[in-house]
Amino acid sequence: MVHRNAPLSETGRLRLARCVVEDGWPLRRAAERFQVSHSTVWRWAGRYRECGAAGMADRSSRPQASPARTPVRTERRIVKLRVSERLGPARIAFRLGLAPSTVHAVLARYGCPPLAHLDRASGQRVRRYERAAPGELVHVDIKKLGNIPYGGGHKVLGRQAGRKTRSGTGYSYIHTAVDDHSRLAYSEIHADEKK
Repeated sequence: MVHRNAPLSETGRLRLARCVVEDGWPLRRAAERFQVSHSTVWRWAGRYRECGAAGMADRSSRPQASPARTPVRTERRIVKLRVSERLGPARIAFRLGLAPSTVHAVLARYGCPPLAHLDRASGQRVRRYERAAPGELVHVDIKKLGNIPYGGGHKVLGRQAGRKTRSGTGYSYIHTAVDDHSRLAYSEIHADEKK
């Protein structure tokens, strides 16, 4: 995918390279015509000479080699400490003399869940319960909220003025239902708790 601010798409790169390689345009003239730097013109013309039209496609930005990557043996030690002793990235990093960010990256690469998602006793992932079909189990809850009169209550108007504007006081009740399978929530506000 072409960057949104890129001056050249694959078609534009191909036109640029053909102008230089096939039509013999000087680099500076092509750069001026396509409104890019002469080093960009030189790069795309070189790629066209090497690979032809196929060389105009975007290449992966992933490095071909990663010499500073953590060795596999160290990665296995990190995962072993996580599984056997259930330690977090900071404690594992301290034990092995590594940076916590490195340990975190290794744990993420191996798909190790955060400690908060694990059962403390067994070390297994916590599986939340979930019904098989929608509507099989619905959780219902009611929340009681105090009404504030129009214009504010006694905190805004003062005690005496707040007492005079008592219309609209009382409680409202938010009735909420959550489906256990889909986690779809529905809420309504009622004046009565039992409706």
